[in-house]
Amino acid sequence: MTMHGLALNFVLLLGSAVVIYLSCEYFVNGVEWVGRKLAMGAQATGTVLAAFGTALPESVVTLVAVAFGGTAASKELGIGAALGGPLALSTIAYATVGVVLLATRQQFPKALAAHGRFDRLARDQRWFLLLFAAKIGLGLILFTGKAWTGILFLLAYGLYVRQEMRGPADPDEQEALEPLKFAPRAETPGLLPALAQTGLALVVIFVASRIFVGQLEQLGPALGLQPQLLALLLSPIATELPETMNAIIWVRQGKYALALANISGAMMIQATVPTALGLFFTPWLLGPPLILAAAVTAVAIVAMYSMFRRGFASRKLLAGMGGLYAVFAGLLVAMHLA
Repeated sequence: MTMHGLALNFVLLLGSAVVIYLSCEYFVNGVEWVGRKLAMGAQATGTVLAAFGTALPESVVTLVAVAFGGTAASKELGIGAALGGPLALSTIAYATVGVVLLATRQQFPKALAAHGRFDRLARDQRWFLLLFAAKIGLGLILFTGKAWTGILFLLAYGLYVRQEMRGPADPDEQEALEPLKFAPRAETPGLLPALAQTGLALVVIFVASRIFVGQLEQLGPALGLQPQLLALLLSPIATELPETMNAIIWVRQGKYALALANISGAMMIQATVPTALGLFFTPWLLGPPLILAAAVTAVAIVAMYSMFRRGFASRKLLAGMGGLYAVFAGLLVAMHLA
């Protein structure tokens, strides 16, 4: 690749990241109003609406890779995405929240514990661990009828959504929202413009994310990265970029519960939907790099569960989750060089 081509890749990479961030501003603003118009609590808005919207594009990517990929490498890429997504969320996304809080000198308000927010987040981590252990266990054995177990993961996500929708109302869920960007003069915008803004923002996020991932895929060989190494190290960060951007925006606005709920909800989707697709269309057998990714993810989630169960959230511990990703990167590179 020429220097001109390399420079163009970096420009497109940075440009698409900026577009994703700006689109996420519109997305979070729109999805909050959609949740308000549908009488959903703040927690359900983050764990269900926002998480489903931002996780949908990468789930489609997994579907295309495993169902329509013509090569074994394509199917392996899909399986890698199903494992890489939870890894990036449990390390990079949570670390981003902690880093932003430390950089802006903000603290988690004590009201989060008083309102049971941390209890609900701890419950999400517990359910994720159970589902994650099941998906990893299935990836270690081969037996007839394994594909049918994918239905159980879809049912598990359906039960999770039902539970979130029936969750207790948050005391501050009627807090004032910023005006809808598509209707800035309306004190209470209608559902249609809120849906239009959210949907359009999601389309732009999807397109910009594809450009971002495409530039990474082109930069990988230029930087000497092998395809599998690139898929596990950089692609998950790119595909989980919208959730990370949402977290930054909500933390900046002081909506800490929404930021954490969005990550938590996205992880529940990643534990179920991509897993089901992988089980339906591939043998779902995990090699050493994917098992390493699973182990690091499990360590991160156990740490998050222990913290939330105690009813608090440490900014430094959240920021420290990024160190786990660095450990994973070092071990993965050493594994490939061995």
